[in-house]
Amino acid sequence: MKITNQIKDTTIIITLDGELDASSSVMLDEALSDPEIMTYSKILVDCKDLNYISSAGLGVFISHLQRFEDAHIKLIFYNMQDKVRNVFEILGLDLLMTIVSDYEEAMTIADE
Repeated sequence: MKITNQIKDTTIIITLDGELDASSSVMLDEALSDPEIMTYSKILVDCKDLNYISSAGLGVFISHLQRFEDAHIKLIFYNMQDKVRNVFEILGLDLLMTIVSDYEEAMTIADE
């Protein structure tokens, strides 16, 4: 799993590349736990190259969801492959988290 960040004004774009499993979820948790992330108003997660997500990976996002909501930080997933999106949908996480098709839509929602 490779995790990269790109900063654009008040937005941080986190790109996930590979498989988000139990071992790599620790890296993601560290990235989302960094106090600096709370200085952004939008967190966009680019899932284009995310090939797999385990329950541990999902758990990382779920564990930070309330903290981001309390701080009025929008967490938006985009470019999600069908097989990964199906996992979110089967578990009902698409009702808790914002998942859109592409970057442009993510930015539009983020600016609302």
